[in-house]
Amino acid sequence: MEKDISQAVIRRMPRYYRYLGELLDAGVERISSNELSAQMKVTASQIRQDLNNFGGFGQQGYGYNVRFLYEEIGKILGLDKQYHIIVIGAGNLGQALANYVKFEKRGFIITGLFDVNPALKGLSVRGIPVRMLEELPEFVKNNKIDIAALTMPKESASQVANQVVELGINAIWNFAHLDLELPPHVVVENVHLSDSLMQLSYNIVKREQHAKRQS
Repeated sequence: MEKDISQAVIRRMPRYYRYLGELLDAGVERISSNELSAQMKVTASQIRQDLNNFGGFGQQGYGYNVRFLYEEIGKILGLDKQYHIIVIGAGNLGQALANYVKFEKRGFIITGLFDVNPALKGLSVRGIPVRMLEELPEFVKNNKIDIAALTMPKESASQVANQVVELGINAIWNFAHLDLELPPHVVVENVHLSDSLMQLSYNIVKREQHAKRQS
């Protein structure tokens, strides 16, 4: 029976991957959970628990082989594969995503940009031309697309999401400020930028309140 991993653990895995990548770049060959804990500000027991969900990877008295753990977490996150992405909504956010070259280093290849604004037709972003939304069915038919990133206003996001699912794309990276209602086989990752900003605002207020109590 497949183990059900909590979303909290899954959210920490990319952080582990990023820190281990930095350790590799610095020439570090092995690291203990205590040393990793000090760098990541996560308890050593939490690190061990998280990694034990996937098999552990450590050796008693040795710690973790950095390269091996980095590669194994990459496999867990599916980073040993390539994913082809289309971005629907070629405004500022869509263009920023298309310009972010680090995605390709992780195996996420942006292959198409789409919009409904005729003024954007033919614009090229890092060599990717902006196509009109009506060209989407033909493009998907002729290209392998794994993920659709939605960066358009929320008013049209639901309709476009349903369209891409009908075209056979079953993974959506949703930047529209709207929680999508889609069939259960569709994998959706919602990125609500304003939610993140509100969390930051909350922590600023919390810090200020704490400072007042200390004064």
